[in-house]
Amino acid sequence: MEMLKYLLLPPLANVLLTLLGGLLWPRMRLLGGLLVLLGLGGLLALATPVASHALRQGLEPAPLSGPGQLEAAQAIVILGGGRDYLAPEFGWGDAPANASWRRLAYGAHLHRQSGLPILVSGGRVHDEHSAEASLMAAALREVFEVPVAWLEGQSRNTAENARYSAEMLRVAEVERIALVSQAWHLPRAVAEFERAGFTVIPAPTEFASAPPPGLAGWLPRSYHLHQSTRALHEWLGRGEQALRRQLFDRGD
Repeated sequence: MEMLKYLLLPPLANVLLTLLGGLLWPRMRLLGGLLVLLGLGGLLALATPVASHALRQGLEPAPLSGPGQLEAAQAIVILGGGRDYLAPEFGWGDAPANASWRRLAYGAHLHRQSGLPILVSGGRVHDEHSAEASLMAAALREVFEVPVAWLEGQSRNTAENARYSAEMLRVAEVERIALVSQAWHLPRAVAEFERAGFTVIPAPTEFASAPPPGLAGWLPRSYHLHQSTRALHEWLGRGEQALRRQLFDRGD
């Protein structure tokens, strides 16, 4: 399933379409040409600010309107967003990746507003020495001077984030959480945590910036291809969730 996901996402999906089009070109010129156009043209289109903004904005929930929305929550859950290997500037081994830093900063901000305890969630996706949750807890403690009440270090994906966090928080009788992640990631994450039995208050951060006006909004850049790929990954994830719900409801 993991490999299939990459086959369906850029840039690999575009490369495969282009190669297939090239192979079909000698015998089926129309179909071959269309596949090449779709592969290369799609890659360029996804790299534009306009496309990446549209794909991400369609995923994003509304931001928290103020600290009053956290009154019903019992804890803040911050999801891991990846790691950087070897971070000499901090004197650490590994360190949280940029996406994780944004989540940690917002989670620390919400903690200072509400006083709610924090759970950090993230494991060892590639059998690393330290769980991502340990890196996040160290960052909250040493950089933001914020304590961490729970470390969930077993999970390798969003579904496991929810399942293992539920096992820990159920012991503490925590049922209502504020869930922190990037705005484009939260809808799928919220669905997983609700499925695990939580009442969830979405706490999104890092919203998509509007594309620049005029021609600049249509100039392809690698940064926007990366953002489009992330968004498409989430759309695929939401499709998988919908399929799982249908199968579950039918009892298959």
